[in-house]
Amino acid sequence: MLRLDDKTAIITGGGSGIGKGIAEMFAERGAHVQIFEVDEVTAEETTAEIVAAGGQATARVCDITDQAAVKSQVEAIIADRGNIDVLVNNAGIAHVGDVTTTEEADFDRVMAVNVKGVYNCCYAVIPHMPQGSAILNIASTVAWFGLAERFAYSTSKGAVVALTYSVAKDFVDKGIRCNAILPGRIHTPFVDGFVAKNYPGEEEAVMEKLAAFQPIGRMGSPKEIAVAALFLCSDEASFVTGSVHPIDGGTLSIR
Repeated sequence: MLRLDDKTAIITGGGSGIGKGIAEMFAERGAHVQIFEVDEVTAEETTAEIVAAGGQATARVCDITDQAAVKSQVEAIIADRGNIDVLVNNAGIAHVGDVTTTEEADFDRVMAVNVKGVYNCCYAVIPHMPQGSAILNIASTVAWFGLAERFAYSTSKGAVVALTYSVAKDFVDKGIRCNAILPGRIHTPFVDGFVAKNYPGEEEAVMEKLAAFQPIGRMGSPKEIAVAALFLCSDEASFVTGSVHPIDGGTLSIR
């Protein structure tokens, strides 16, 4: 149950945070993981950790906003592995600001990574996916509710949800499933860095506030998202497509 033996799985942003958690989980369950990262150091470190634990992984430096670069890496994977069975569109960036304080360059940058990056990967990968393949998009709870000063980020994640429905519809007859996860607040190195940068000297109080936002009383872990991702990308989820799953400690339903 919930095995990915011999499956080739691309995970964008797989070097750290949620992406790293998914990469480790998939490798543990038998997948050959292809980590797409702009950060070569984190990609190589995560790959080395997976291999040291007995898993299979390859680090690939790739800017997902560059369609030619994505296509080049996909072609290299096909030459090596023959096909691609799983695509996890996890890579993303954030921005703080409302519609009047978000500069055009910031908006374009967020949309380029969070939306165009997902499009580029789907565009390049889907033609090489056999029947029974799975695509998983990592969106966010902010696609479904308003969070102050997250205008560009929320807009991008709402687009990812719509993209998920569209891809699921267009390729259901090809046997390719597409789903999305809406993570709540997950404790990652990004969160630690964001708090340290923006709230120096107040880290402990801010972290407590961030944890208390979820009705469950804490932030989630990358592993908890990875377990959900494993199910949705496994053959056991063969009846699941075009669905969106909040994994959020009750934020959307009982906050």
